[in-house]
Amino acid sequence: MLAGGASVSGASVSGASADSASSVSSPASGASTGSVSATGSSTAGASAVRASATGEFRKTSSPSVLSASPADEVEAERQQQARMHAAVQRTRLSITQICLLILTVLAVFYTLRVAAEIVLPMVMAVVTNLMLVAPVRMVTHWFRLPKTIVALLLILTMFGVFGAIAMAVSVPAAGWLASLPQDIAAAQVKLSILRGPMQLIESTNFRVQNLLSVAAGDHAPQAPLAPITAGVAPIGSALLSGTRTFVGQLFTFFIMLFFLLAQGDSLLRRFVEIMPTFNDKRRAVQIASRIERNISVYLATITMMNVLVGVANFIQCWLVGIPNPLLWGVAAFALNYIPIIGPFTGIVLYFFVGLLAFPSVMQALAAPAIYLCIHLLEGETITPMLLARRFTLNPVLVMGSLMFWDWMWGITGAFLSVPMLAVLKIVCDHVDSLTPIGHIIGGPGRHLPAVNMRPVYPPHDHDL
Repeated sequence: MLAGGASVSGASVSGASADSASSVSSPASGASTGSVSATGSSTAGASAVRASATGEFRKTSSPSVLSASPADEVEAERQQQARMHAAVQRTRLSITQICLLILTVLAVFYTLRVAAEIVLPMVMAVVTNLMLVAPVRMVTHWFRLPKTIVALLLILTMFGVFGAIAMAVSVPAAGWLASLPQDIAAAQVKLSILRGPMQLIESTNFRVQNLLSVAAGDHAPQAPLAPITAGVAPIGSALLSGTRTFVGQLFTFFIMLFFLLAQGDSLLRRFVEIMPTFNDKRRAVQIASRIERNISVYLATITMMNVLVGVANFIQCWLVGIPNPLLWGVAAFALNYIPIIGPFTGIVLYFFVGLLAFPSVMQALAAPAIYLCIHLLEGETITPMLLARRFTLNPVLVMGSLMFWDWMWGITGAFLSVPMLAVLKIVCDHVDSLTPIGHIIGGPGRHLPAVNMRPVYPPHDHDL
């Protein structure tokens, strides 16, 4: 439902008529095309851009994370190769320009890290808006309600659902934290078999440090670090100290999300109107519509799968006998939003919880083993099948983006890493000078025939 016909300016892009598309993009209307400007009528200009973008979307659009039929995918790949090689040939950066570009990127990243408290909830609101804007439009169209009222009701519903889940898991979480010191002492006894290997690792680490210090010229041996023993009090203090920041960011997120849902289309319409040429207007509409559709499909799919993963882990915790199965089901649901690192953290967490709940290590391995099977079934089979040829990104860059944004913004940054990488690819695919970057970000995709695997150059280049 979210994947089909999602638009960017109030009406469905795919719902524009073919007559409007042909009348706007035909040669006979070239004069009127050039006269579309920011000073013209808002509704007429936006409708013309949407119609033209729809009429020539399949012919002129570059490949993105969403793909159509195999034939269209091959043709799009061929067109992208031609644009990519042309962009590489005409782009020549001097050393000064490269240095300025590097300094600009570093300055942007530094600003994003310093201003994370205000920038992060805004980015999160923009990504959430991409998933919710289609339901808001459908409800507004079906029930003839003002978009402001629909956006407010949707945000209140989200807040109520999150509040109900938090209240449901807060009591078992508080009880688990209260009994954690005694459980840790019991777990240390169960893991006494690992005391010998741990001491061996510690002594090996001490010897390596001594060798490195001798090689560096420092002959003073360093004593091994004493084990750090801390109770639950520091954890509680850290949680309490971060409550104010979290509440402020949550308030910023909901306020920004409300205005994006209520007035986001008008903001995009104004942005399209200031584009100087008709082609620029059409490119802006295509980029916005692809971003909206791709991210909404991705977030809707993984949310559906994460709910199923949470339910499956709730059932397996209840059957295995782990206390508070609802708490660990919600934890599995939340962790599954973070690729690779999230499921791995969930396996370790389930092993630790099983270690506290069962008398032997072998029994404690049952829950994480089932968790791993569920993750392999979902992450390696079902979700790739649902997103096959729709959301293809380079796995190396996905992992690198995950690590970078986790370091930059923490858990929320790790969740946003894949959507932001997809947005970057879509923008690069539609900007000629950035086409090579979009090609690198893209996944393996479909292999072209052998004749098409050669670089495709403009016609005049063959005469060189």
